[in-house]
Amino acid sequence: MAEVEATSHPLYGADLATLWRIWRAAGGVRRDRRKVLAGAFAAALGRLPFSLAERAYVAARRGTVRDAPPPVFILGHWRSGTTHLYNILSRADHFAYVSPFATALPWDFLLLGRALEPLLKKKLPAHRYIDRVAVEATSPQEDEIALANMTPLSFYHALYFPERFHDYFERGIFFDGVDEAERAAWEKKLRHFYDKLMLAQPGRRLLIKNPVYTARPAMLQRLWPQAKFIHIHRNPVKVFLSMRNFYRSLFAAFALQDAEGVDIDEVILATYERMMRRLRAETEGLPPERFIELRFDELQADPLGVIERIYAQLELPGFAAARPAFAAYLASVRDYRKNRYARPSEATEKVLARWRPFIEHWGYDVPA
Repeated sequence: MAEVEATSHPLYGADLATLWRIWRAAGGVRRDRRKVLAGAFAAALGRLPFSLAERAYVAARRGTVRDAPPPVFILGHWRSGTTHLYNILSRADHFAYVSPFATALPWDFLLLGRALEPLLKKKLPAHRYIDRVAVEATSPQEDEIALANMTPLSFYHALYFPERFHDYFERGIFFDGVDEAERAAWEKKLRHFYDKLMLAQPGRRLLIKNPVYTARPAMLQRLWPQAKFIHIHRNPVKVFLSMRNFYRSLFAAFALQDAEGVDIDEVILATYERMMRRLRAETEGLPPERFIELRFDELQADPLGVIERIYAQLELPGFAAARPAFAAYLASVRDYRKNRYARPSEATEKVLARWRPFIEHWGYDVPA
């Protein structure tokens, strides 16, 4: 897979402090990718007056969103159907979500981003780098790339700087080795970003999708005690095969260092195990109106029925009014075809050796 254009790299939306910290910790970049980092620093410097103006703008107005309803979080390991569910639910006009512009310019999307919207629309990729899901100006995005542009704590920095992959990865997903000051700084920026999303889409409930949060339900409950959670899971063998493509594609697109030293299979296997154990431990005991779990196969077979069940169990208002929008979106993607992968026996054996408890817990067929 070809690299993205230098000016399309996600780091072009980062602030100077974040860029400086991750660059200094990463230990350099490949010679042929230096222009990406140099361009990111230049972009951050050029945006600085606008970023400062937007911070003042938000500080004066963020009190107006303090009484907003608690967010709804879509959880699930990457490649488990979280994007499809997010795309459906975001069609309801009572949900606020992360736009492509908020992802690309998290510090500037309210003011400068609006002015640059025609240009930003032209820069949007036709589809995501890991599959053929279309990206449009209204396509909801996960918040992780935005947060990677606001803080050094993000697993995306592991993809950008794979020579320090495990350090960035474990800190960015599980907060390993993160002290209280770092955690508090990350949480402050998260709240700042969410307040901006609600200022941009007033009167709506935040709908957030981020696979990383599958490892953080307890943290999210502490920040939003009445938050609601939707966990979607998919056949683990299919997840494993799709994740191989996920990492290869994103390394090819975004890595600023060589990634040959990363054992992709072991990263997938270990992360899934740890993430799912934490999810089960931290959601145990949540009442039905705050936590629902579903299978991707169910969503595919009866999407409107599953969406109605989500609304009913989580006690969310507005399903009847939003149903036509859900149906229209589903009709528009009826012909979409997912990536297909061969299932080599060695992959199945790896998954069964490490993930059998989850396969059995959710009742998936164990492959012969």
